[in-house]
Amino acid sequence: MRVVIAEDNTLLREGLARLLTETGFDVVSAVADAPALLADVAQHRPGVAVVDIRLPPTQTDEGLRAAREIRTRHPGTGVLVLSQYVRVSYTVELLDSGAGGVGYLLKDRVSDLDEFANAVRQVGRGGSAFDPIVIDQLVGRHDRADDPLRTLTDRERSVLASMAEGRTNQAIADRIGIAERTVEKHCTSIFAKLGLPANATDHRRVLAVLRYLNS
Repeated sequence: MRVVIAEDNTLLREGLARLLTETGFDVVSAVADAPALLADVAQHRPGVAVVDIRLPPTQTDEGLRAAREIRTRHPGTGVLVLSQYVRVSYTVELLDSGAGGVGYLLKDRVSDLDEFANAVRQVGRGGSAFDPIVIDQLVGRHDRADDPLRTLTDRERSVLASMAEGRTNQAIADRIGIAERTVEKHCTSIFAKLGLPANATDHRRVLAVLRYLNS
């Protein structure tokens, strides 16, 4: 899987490139600003663009805007954004054009190589990968009395959060310590409470949940 990296910190940029290369990815470009990122994505058509939200010259949201442009111009390229902190508004912006092939991780998560590599693969395959802290804030922002999320049990909320991270039913079962069949029952209950179609594929159901959390 080809990857393009955009990170203005030289040490972190080179570190990301080395980590992904050692994990089996083909890092075709590693740049420091948004214009170079957009140019290289257009040239190489990578499976994933790993993008720091803050890029020169203003160090505000250039990376986020570039990520949104990539999702519009190159829908075949997944976008995984990295940030030092969580802003729910950034997640909402990323999901405007659909929840497939998108991820949002805190930079601290990069230190877990397996977790980071898995997130890149998940996004490159058209899935989603969101930091657990991002998911917690997304779920927590629904405080209306009539919000269906308020009807979920604590266990169902845990399952929903794990699904939003891109985990399979078996991975959720292993993580929580329950049987996979029990996870499936929780999923059925969650989708019923949220009014999501029962005949969608697992992948689409996860994405539908993410879309709902940002509605």
